[in-house]
Amino acid sequence: MSFNSDNLISRMDRVQSPLIPLVGKLIQNNPGTISLGQGVVNYPPPEQAIASLQSFLAESNNHLYQGVTGIEPLKAVIQAKLATDNQIEINHQNSIVVTAGSNMAFMNAMLAITKAGDEIILNTPYYFNHEMAIAIANCYPVLVSTTKDYQLDIKALSQAITPKTKAIVTISPNNPTGAVYSADSLQGVNDLCRDRGIYHISDEAYEYFTYDGAKHYSPGSFPHSEAHTISLFSLSKAYGFASWRIGYMVIPQHLLMPIEKVQDTNLICPPVVSQYAAMGALKTGIVYCQQHLPQITRVREIVGNQLRSIPHLCQVSSASGAFYFFLKINTKLDDLKLVKQLVKQYRVAVIPGSTFGIENGCYLRVAYGSLQPSTAKLGIERLVIGLQDICS
Repeated sequence: MSFNSDNLISRMDRVQSPLIPLVGKLIQNNPGTISLGQGVVNYPPPEQAIASLQSFLAESNNHLYQGVTGIEPLKAVIQAKLATDNQIEINHQNSIVVTAGSNMAFMNAMLAITKAGDEIILNTPYYFNHEMAIAIANCYPVLVSTTKDYQLDIKALSQAITPKTKAIVTISPNNPTGAVYSADSLQGVNDLCRDRGIYHISDEAYEYFTYDGAKHYSPGSFPHSEAHTISLFSLSKAYGFASWRIGYMVIPQHLLMPIEKVQDTNLICPPVVSQYAAMGALKTGIVYCQQHLPQITRVREIVGNQLRSIPHLCQVSSASGAFYFFLKINTKLDDLKLVKQLVKQYRVAVIPGSTFGIENGCYLRVAYGSLQPSTAKLGIERLVIGLQDICS
């Protein structure tokens, strides 16, 4: 009897297919397309990150397995950064775990705090890899709508909690909306999680990308938050580190052994060469990202002004953080069909809103972090013309 794969049922059948590779294939098949899709920056890692690789090569033991949760010199640098930038103190109640990117940190958390059938509350629109990780862990996302300007609805979050709820996830600054949550709002979620005996998972990958006076707050800095707060950080954005795959998490001390079990099984240890590069990057500090923010801010203005010039075609929400605009398009067209048409006919790529959990209406995420001003001008002009032609 021949093998018949149709007889197999996998947990992966419940997991949505990632849209970024699909859009990437569309771009590849349509040369000259300007991507407003993937969330990356246009600058490289700091020179100090590359220089630190010499220290890695100078020690032969670095080619062997290292600590499951990261090398101690890097964790010391992270501890200092957390104290300075996030007002998070590392003590006997919490711990740092270095990961292969913050997506891995989120997956670690899912496997460490849940059992099959548990629920995780996501604010919509959500970050699609979070929803996918929840499904991979044989758990279920409970979707809670944000307000009209994509801020947190504490009352709705409270009403969504059930005996199966294990965590509420917040992302600030937000992917995909660019919203930044206030200290009061994040404190409300954190207090709610403490009072209801669940975790607050705070994704802070875009912590340095704020505009118009907006300020980022870390829930892990709130008093008495250590026992129920899981904070996720990434070097991918601020330090141009996307392919180096280094992030880290701050976890309650009681989760250290469960997460060590997960990470030792999936990874053994984070890539040591990348950890050395991360040490060099983090030693440059927030200043490295800040020196690139003026150009990103200029690109943000170009993109935002163009989008706001067509209010009859799209609604642009206030976005004070990250490097995204989340658009509601005034059309009945399917968002993925619209994305394909924009690439094939107008050579501009965006991401459909449905991959972020928005099913009612046509939404698009526009990413601008990777663009030079001239490219941004051309790309957003193509998008505006395409929307005018297709949706008018």
